[in-house]
Amino acid sequence: MRSGAVVQACDMPTVSVKRELLFQALGRRYTDEEFDELCFEFGLELDEITSEKDIISKEQGDGKAEGASDIILYKIDVPANRYDLLCLEGLVRGLQVFKERIKAPRYKRIMPVNVDVQRLIITEETAQVRPHAVAAVLRNITFSKDRYDSFIDLQEKLHQNICRKRALVAIGTHDLDTISGPFTYTARPPSEIRFKPLNQSKEYTASEIMDLYRTDSQLKHYLHIIENKPLYPVICDSNGVVLSMPPIINGDHTKISLSTRNVFVECTATDITKAKIVLDILVTMFSEYCEKQFTVEAAEVTYFNGKTCIYPELAYRREKVKSDLINKKIGISETPSSLAKLLTRMCLKSHVTGNGNNIEIEIPPTRADIIHACDIIEDAAIAYGYNNIQMTIPKTYTIANQFPLNKLTELLRQDLAAAGFTEALTFALCSQEDIADKLSVDISSTKAVHIANPKTAEFQVARTSLLPGLLKTIAANRKMPLPLKLFEISDVVVKDSTKDVGARNQRNLCAIYYNKNPGFEVIHGLLDRVMQLLAVPPSKESGYLIKAAEDFCLLIIPSMSRILQSLGLCSLFKDFQDSAFFPGRCAEILAKGQSIGKLGVLHPDVITKFELTMPCAALEINIEPFL
Repeated sequence: MRSGAVVQACDMPTVSVKRELLFQALGRRYTDEEFDELCFEFGLELDEITSEKDIISKEQGDGKAEGASDIILYKIDVPANRYDLLCLEGLVRGLQVFKERIKAPRYKRIMPVNVDVQRLIITEETAQVRPHAVAAVLRNITFSKDRYDSFIDLQEKLHQNICRKRALVAIGTHDLDTISGPFTYTARPPSEIRFKPLNQSKEYTASEIMDLYRTDSQLKHYLHIIENKPLYPVICDSNGVVLSMPPIINGDHTKISLSTRNVFVECTATDITKAKIVLDILVTMFSEYCEKQFTVEAAEVTYFNGKTCIYPELAYRREKVKSDLINKKIGISETPSSLAKLLTRMCLKSHVTGNGNNIEIEIPPTRADIIHACDIIEDAAIAYGYNNIQMTIPKTYTIANQFPLNKLTELLRQDLAAAGFTEALTFALCSQEDIADKLSVDISSTKAVHIANPKTAEFQVARTSLLPGLLKTIAANRKMPLPLKLFEISDVVVKDSTKDVGARNQRNLCAIYYNKNPGFEVIHGLLDRVMQLLAVPPSKESGYLIKAAEDFCLLIIPSMSRILQSLGLCSLFKDFQDSAFFPGRCAEILAKGQSIGKLGVLHPDVITKFELTMPCAALEINIEPFL
């Protein structure tokens, strides 16, 4: 069903499953530690143990979490190319085969009995927008609430992953008993398309539907795919009932419910290969709930040129890999039969052939990620267990050097700790408020790199300064004995148009002193110690120096800011007014002929915004010029 849910896109998709439902499907219970270990053995990672209530509370605040479910959820990180593990059904199936509790099922495409095969006819007009389509039928399927939720969630996971936010493939699922074939996939002018969209109460034209969802927080992300096209794609049945307007929305008429028994699945696409993979994954995962388990009813797709295809393909293929190659690449010495058994545990049914050195592997339709022999070798390594591979000295000897910037960082860390400061490691992502509002800086002047789809308000931008992270660390440790002396040497990220990715990393050193008195002299002394370690003398020409920041006029004449405001000259002094430091207690640090940072006493407003009550002195410099 083309619902509006948006799933966070990331390198490793995260699958949320109810713990009790998972254990029930696995047929046994695990402690959290045991299940974490099982995931690791299988090449997955148990990212978080949470609940719907905790998630809402974290993302939207405690007030919004009222009445939310307390059911425990496991959030599991799955490799981006393992589409077969993006739902509870595939995850359980994979784990059960891995633990040798069941054999990998064999998926079959069957032709319908006593009814005509469902046909999808593609017209010539679709070539201008989305030229490809595939289809299949899940016959006599039984849904429960949890199965239905998983069915919808898998579609959204696929949309955000292999479908590239519906740009390459869009999935539509329909209650087959409410429509009659053959179905027609065509493209029409927006004014000629009219139907009632999913969960709406009246009919709209296609143009009105686009306007309706332009402000929708979920569906607005997909409108750009077709909104500038002269024709919009649409799928209708033999009576003219609209099934869907891909890739935007389904029709309400074909909405699936818990009582639905027969599901018509269609995928429209700009990439036929991706469409086949998506269809195979969806139907294999949920054919488990059909009356004839792991069988999928075929559908016939006819192109305007007369070409006819039967889907889903559910193709099995065979590959041969030498056992010597697997052993060599992994660094083990297993027998061919042992390697075949390891691969079978990864849903790759294998057996030894030929002279006993070759292994023939059957690749099921669920494993579209197996492209090359190295993919098979990787699965063998996972099944063997990375922790079980014996460490050996490489046969090729090379001279390695530590990365100079990291070497400098490690040396400074040791001496800063010896100076009485405690190291902190903070998140590289933070909120816009942390690097802008709380530091009295305009967000546009920070050169911050913004996250396109931030999961929470806490992670909206890449940090441009280490200072907010240290201040938040102090706020979380206010009950500790004073003084608190923290430092961090890590990367910040700033926009840089000269770089191919439009941004660059910069290694900064930040230190902070929190006590009943500001301790400017402590931070100043730390700077002198750092420069001494770097062999940079206090010299204007060849060393370093500090000079007062040029906002001293605001200290001498406190009413100056109001005068400047009345004269409309505030913009001329923007850099001085947007300072995190107290006027007259801020110094710029110059070295190697350039400004490398600042030190000073933090402004009371900044301290208050981070929920602190004592004065702070801080230092932040760029250490890269000293390499």
